[in-house]
Amino acid sequence: MNNTTGTAGPNETTAAWPLDLSVWATAQSTGPVQRRGRYVPQSVKHPARMLPAIAAHAVRSYTQPGDLVFDPMCGIGTTIVEAIHAGRDAVGVEYESRWSDIADLNIAHAHRHGATGRGSVIRGDATRLTALLPAALQGQVSLVVTSPPYGPTVHGLVRPGTGGVAKFDNRYGEDKGNLAYRSSLAGLVDGFTEILRGCHALLRPGGVVVVTARPWRKRGELVDLPSAVLAAGTAAGFVPLERCVALLAAVRGGQLVARPSFFQLQQVRKARSSGVPMHLIAHEDVLVLGKPQRSGSSREPKCSHGEPEGPGAPSSHVGPCVPGEAEEPLP
Repeated sequence: MNNTTGTAGPNETTAAWPLDLSVWATAQSTGPVQRRGRYVPQSVKHPARMLPAIAAHAVRSYTQPGDLVFDPMCGIGTTIVEAIHAGRDAVGVEYESRWSDIADLNIAHAHRHGATGRGSVIRGDATRLTALLPAALQGQVSLVVTSPPYGPTVHGLVRPGTGGVAKFDNRYGEDKGNLAYRSSLAGLVDGFTEILRGCHALLRPGGVVVVTARPWRKRGELVDLPSAVLAAGTAAGFVPLERCVALLAAVRGGQLVARPSFFQLQQVRKARSSGVPMHLIAHEDVLVLGKPQRSGSSREPKCSHGEPEGPGAPSSHVGPCVPGEAEEPLP
């Protein structure tokens, strides 16, 4: 159900968000189950993959068949794959050739398994979208779905050994030009603002941007990335429409069943042992921003009309706002 009390949701400033909050049940099955058979096995190597159910729900909630969807930081192509399976066309940009190659494989795999939309990936720097993409795309995109990199807060995978636990597949790449390696939150936000400005030119009037983000702690201090994303969006010319929650935990019998990674458990245990009352993360913040139809206009929110389709069968209204907090960044 919607949060209709008028109180602020997690990490939310009431004055900035005039609309209700909605919860998406996007983790009824685990990430590996959602991707099994739908994505190529190499996809697991990316350190920060969006749950397919989140992308699928956004696509079905804010677009119609035949619409064009865009992801400026598409990684292994999750947004593109879910869009073309839903009969939408999709374009993505990816900075790292390693991930764009896997995205190409995932698009081809989707078409072999019945996807009807057209999909493509362009390798390049998303902070320069106007120069990178054909001018014919400007004003043609109905929906942007993306997520900023969380700097060092990527999970990756672990492998136990005689010397202890070893991390692997825990980096976006080695190129320091990657937005993930900006040295500060301010630098990350500046780069993301430039990306959103480029998206603004691509979106049609009334188009929507869906950004997933989560806060984290750095040396015990909360880093409020969702609010920073909001600031970037408004600086790029967008207006806030909705603030939703995409669950990273399953709902079973009215209770949340956490799906923590090894790193989440490790960081929560470390924090609690040092006296910091940290909890496992339960959700992604979903910030829905709009490009006005005209000066001073607003767009009717559509979060409550999402179809419960796609991997994980998400639903817009499964319960009240679920608070959560991200883990400590990894070294």
